Amino acid sequence: MTAAAQPADDLKRLIREVPDWPKPGILFYDITTLLKNGPALHRLIDRFAERYAGHNIDLIAGIEARGFIFGPALAYRLGAGFVPVRKPKKLPSVTVSAKYSLEYGTDTLEVHQDAIQPGQSVLIVDDLIATGGTAAAAAQLVETLHGKVAGFGFVVELTFLNGRAKLPGYDIFSLMQYDK
Repeated sequence: MTAAAQPADDLKRLIREVPDWPKPGILFYDITTLLKNGPALHRLIDRFAERYAGHNIDLIAGIEARGFIFGPALAYRLGAGFVPVRKPKKLPSVTVSAKYSLEYGTDTLEVHQDAIQPGQSVLIVDDLIATGGTAAAAAQLVETLHGKVAGFGFVVELTFLNGRAKLPGYDIFSLMQYDK
């Protein structure tokens, strides 16, 4: 069995569950306890790298903020470039933006207008997929710049929130899934 195909139980055990944060009734999956474990972080990046080796990825687009942790490490391993996908007014040059819905309102993501060239293959990476809105907005940015979304890579997927429904037709990979 390849590393990418192995169950991620060894990594999942390192994620702290914090009840009632950031508000009552929410169970927060805190990955900082995994991040501080060097060998576990190494295994996590290895599993992503093995999953995407040979996929001819030109760029990794990491979504702010935790996509900035995994994205550059994975880009390095794959010999790809890294593109930060940021909240508004964080990038210094001309940007394109995409709005997306949140539970109570909307938010926006931006990338530099020259970050992705037409036809480039872009893997979008983040720590978590929940409802899928942020990921869908990142895909919209890639496609606005005429890049090709090669897929999505997530450390954690909250399957009970059905985020995949907002990403039809895309390749989606998550290392760990939570169903509650």
